[in-house]
Amino acid sequence: MTARILDGKAVARQIYDEVGAAVAARIAKGGSRPRLATVLVGGDPASAKYVELKQTNAHKVGIESEDHRLPAETTTEELLALTQRLNADERVSGILIQQPTPKQIDMRRVVLALDPVKDVDGFHPVNAGMVALGWPGGVEPCTPAGIIELLVRSGVTIEGADAVVVGRSNLVGKPVALLLLKRNASVALCHTRTRDLAAHVRGADILVAAAGRAGLISRDMIKPGAAVVDVSTNWDGGRQVGDLGPGVEEVAGWLTPNPGGVGPMTRAMLIKNTYEAEVRRRG
Repeated sequence: MTARILDGKAVARQIYDEVGAAVAARIAKGGSRPRLATVLVGGDPASAKYVELKQTNAHKVGIESEDHRLPAETTTEELLALTQRLNADERVSGILIQQPTPKQIDMRRVVLALDPVKDVDGFHPVNAGMVALGWPGGVEPCTPAGIIELLVRSGVTIEGADAVVVGRSNLVGKPVALLLLKRNASVALCHTRTRDLAAHVRGADILVAAAGRAGLISRDMIKPGAAVVDVSTNWDGGRQVGDLGPGVEEVAGWLTPNPGGVGPMTRAMLIKNTYEAEVRRRG
């Protein structure tokens, strides 16, 4: 068996087209234009590249943006002051603070200071709590929401499926388990200390590998025909790899490339969240 590709780039283009059409229709009716504020502390080249991509994607769909660059020695109080200014700025629909930030920054305080409506990453406890409770209106975090969109739009049946998530991070593992449960999957949440991880994974119709350990999931752990989403970014001799070992593509029914699977979906969902934040703010 050769797995079908879960093509994050192609599905992301669909989302950009839909958001672009929604923004254009909103403007045509006299509505406000969404605006994304990005914040980067320090000069990490990878983080700077991610911010530039997000700015470019926003512009492509008609969303305005502004970019705030702060020096690496910025204090928590200084970042909080900027956050509060952006919260109060009526022009700003959504705020993205690029992570990781330098070690002296207390991101818990910063996240708590964000206006939950403008929290387009979905990290604020109000949004996380609403997602956990299944209440409408909470901002779903970009990577987990992107995984669900990728599965649904690729024709993978979630309802009634046995899903296994490997990885328990607050950014991916926990929220994607909740979103799969919301879609009526039966979900097991595992991690690198799970006893007999292989026994859990072998039963998965849908597997989300997000543990951050290269080669953790071998081909003999994959259920034939399963949909496998490889989230992690690991580095092997300068080459980006996920959590999957060789040969998984010969067993799985669907498989994300890495890179090119989940990453494009994360950025697309950020843009969608920005548009929806403006709708929530102004109707």
